[in-house]
Order: sequence, then C-alpha cells, then structure tokens
Amino acid sequence: MLAELEWQIEAGADEAIGDVADMRNWKGLAAKAQPAIQQPATPIPFPAPATVSTVSPAASAAAARHEHRPAPIPRQVTAETVEALRAEIAAFDGCPLKATAMNLVFADGNPAAPIMLIGEAPGEDEDRQSKPFVGVSGKLLDAMMAAAGFDRTNTYISNILFWRPPGNRTPTDAEIASCIPFVERHIALINPKILVLLGGVSAKTLLRTKEGITRLRGRWADYTPQTDSKLTTPIPCLPIYHPAYLLRQPNAKRQAWNDILMLKKRVIESNILITNT
Repeated sequence: MLAELEWQIEAGADEAIGDVADMRNWKGLAAKAQPAIQQPATPIPFPAPATVSTVSPAASAAAARHEHRPAPIPRQVTAETVEALRAEIAAFDGCPLKATAMNLVFADGNPAAPIMLIGEAPGEDEDRQSKPFVGVSGKLLDAMMAAAGFDRTNTYISNILFWRPPGNRTPTDAEIASCIPFVERHIALINPKILVLLGGVSAKTLLRTKEGITRLRGRWADYTPQTDSKLTTPIPCLPIYHPAYLLRQPNAKRQAWNDILMLKKRVIESNILITNT
C-alpha cells in the first residue's frame, strides 16, 4: 500500500479533497500491496491525460473549499435605488457562482420596512423561485416571525450571496468578498432601523468578527459599513440562529424564540412603527 501511495504522489495526487476516505477499492488495493509490487520489474506507466473530466460534483465542491485565488474586485457600486442595485448585481460577472446558479436571488418583502433580515445564501428552492427563504427553512422563519407579529409585509429579507453555491456548500471567503460591496449598498439603500443577522456567515461577515454564532446570538451589536460610505449612522443588529440550523438542532429553538422576543421588545421600546402593507 505504501508503494501505491508513493505512486499517486509521483503522479501529482498530493491533496485529499474528500471528507471521508473512499473504501470501495480497499480489497483491491490490499491484494496489490504485496512485496512483489513494491519493486516492480518494469516502471508503472502514468495514466494518459483524461480528455473528459470525471470529477464528481461532491469532489468539485470540496476542491472549491480549498480554492485560494482571490475573486475579482467588483467595480464601485453606484446604484442610488433598490431597483438600480438589482440591475447592477445582475450585470456583475465577478462572482463565479453566477455561472452555476439558475437565477439571481435578490430580496423579498417590503423595502420600506424598518426591519431587514440578512441570511447566508440561496438554497435550491430559492434558486429555482428567485426569492430568498422560500424553502423549508424559510417556512420555519416565517412561522417564528409571525408568532411575534412580523411577516414579509413589514420586514425585508436578503442574503450575503445573491447566487446559490453548488450543493448548498458554505460560501468561500472570495465569494463573500465579491458580493459584500453590493450587500453594504443594499443595507444603505434600505436604511432599516434594525438588522437581523441570520446565521454565522451573515453575522461574522457584517460584524467583521471570527466569533461563532453560538457566542454572537442574542447579543445586540452595531453594524457599520466597511466599503460603503453612503450609510453614516450605525444600525443596531441582532444575530440569531439560521432557521436551517434550527431544523438540524430543534433543541435550539427555545433560544431562537427568546431572540425573537428580544427583537420585539427592542421594536416596542424604540417606538418603531410596524405597519403591514
């Protein structure tokens, strides 16, 4: 087996891109890993270059997580209206996710609402319908918000990324960096009274911190833009668990509900008018 591994390294296979070892050929490798093969009589030929890629989607996604090439820096965002911003994002080719996604997923809800929610990235249902939070996790979010008197007529919802990552994988730093100027202009144009950050990617990106969501959730913070000077006043924001996390960890729903109650209390104490349109 050592000879097999050395042969793979010499052939250029020097990085593991799978999270779990592929054991399907274990018996075949063990049968080959005999002393006679450790010193073959004739050199083992290298395989001819493949003309068609046989890398699986899962392997491609894993390789993307190890990609360190920086994304193109987007041009300066100049949109002065939400409609113009959507058109500017649609014309932007600096994020590679645009080439693999079905649709641009921009926003949903009331642009005049005092509360803006920002998640991580679109999923399969969102990509198909071109609307954020319409899948299973979106239905959970709607139910939680409705229990506190909020819905999509008095809130506004978007994401850090405007295109779905393949296989719903975690976004790379380069993908986030290519979209963040648009996100910050989006926030500035909506100019909400309160930001709700759904999940760790959204919270860590906009608060520019490495702390995880379990530490950040339930703690009020101030958002200040990094790349956009249009917004001059910090916006209070509340990080909470992403609804997709709550589907995997139902025991955390109690904490999430407490966070929603914190949001409602802040709205009442700040005399923020919530109207359904």
